[in-house]
Amino acid sequence: NTNFLLSLVYTYQYSTQMPSSKFEPNDDIFDFVIKKANGLKGIVDTNLEIIPNQCIQPKEQRLDKSQIDNQESIPTIDLSNFDDLNVEKSIQEAASKWGFFQIINHGIPIEVLEDLKEAGHKFFELPAEEKVKYYKENVGADESVLLYWSAIGDKDEKVLEWRDSIKHGCNPQNDSNLWPPQTRNQVLEYQKWAKPLAKKLLEVLLKGLNVNEIDESLEPLLMGTMAININYYPPCPNPSITIGCRRHCDVSCITLLLQDDTGGLYVRGTKGDNWIHVNPIKGALAVNIGDSLQIMSNDRYKSIEHCVAVDSSRARISVPLFVNPSLDSVIGPFPQMLKDGEKSVYKQVLFSNYWDYFFSKRPSGKASLDFAKI
Repeated sequence: NTNFLLSLVYTYQYSTQMPSSKFEPNDDIFDFVIKKANGLKGIVDTNLEIIPNQCIQPKEQRLDKSQIDNQESIPTIDLSNFDDLNVEKSIQEAASKWGFFQIINHGIPIEVLEDLKEAGHKFFELPAEEKVKYYKENVGADESVLLYWSAIGDKDEKVLEWRDSIKHGCNPQNDSNLWPPQTRNQVLEYQKWAKPLAKKLLEVLLKGLNVNEIDESLEPLLMGTMAININYYPPCPNPSITIGCRRHCDVSCITLLLQDDTGGLYVRGTKGDNWIHVNPIKGALAVNIGDSLQIMSNDRYKSIEHCVAVDSSRARISVPLFVNPSLDSVIGPFPQMLKDGEKSVYKQVLFSNYWDYFFSKRPSGKASLDFAKI
């Protein structure tokens, strides 16, 4: 029967193209997680009790509980009176001492933030055959949308971070119609509020460097490219041997981070080897300085290492907004930093070169900065 044969052929073709949602112990984990877009969530959904070897982090990359410092915390800054000189000073001091702070009363409505987190859950809870549409194997820095996983290390020793992520490129050349319908409107709405907030924060930080306004020439340098990522950290049967995100710095000028109430974000403390938990505050955003602004400030502001631990029973959502220079910008210390004879710590480097180096080494803690040092 011709129809029966055709249906068999169709069923075979369809089944070979469709992602498989069942993970067998002998399956290639990278194929299952990445190419078939099941993600780490797909591993968890199979009720695995033993963590696959490819998800077990080397000891030096795990979060050492003995180094967590409960006596220290990063500042929380109330932006109700954003133009108050004391508020500006608090932001500048936090960027110099900690490189990380939280902001409250920043003006973004709580519903916008809650809707964004909910959109993250909706997307990552989709079947793999829906999510795989957003996965590309070879990608550039300017992709409109991209589903990705961080597999770190050499080919035979690759280790997966316990995280699924989707990036939304928020630049004029990016087409938001390519974004998933589960996240599109929520990311666009958040972007509408967050972009002016990021610009205001950068203006305050620049004022602390005697750069008095972000004019048309400075905007591409400070906020020429932006991306809003949604990270989904599934529950993990054994969090102590995995990591959601290894210790790293950001390549950005600044990063604004929305996190849910699960907790798990840790930043380097002022003692150098201690870690501070960034306690979630409802409606707050965490702000951190990235490498690009550390370079422009000639080390006045600090890009600080941070990492993410995972939870054994709860999925965690976090949404970073990365505010970066445009790829064709040249980054180096502002002339205003050097006019009183201060020596330049960094040379002038093309941001796209720094970007390529940073991601070839990622995650490398503070080591990427050496690329730009004189």
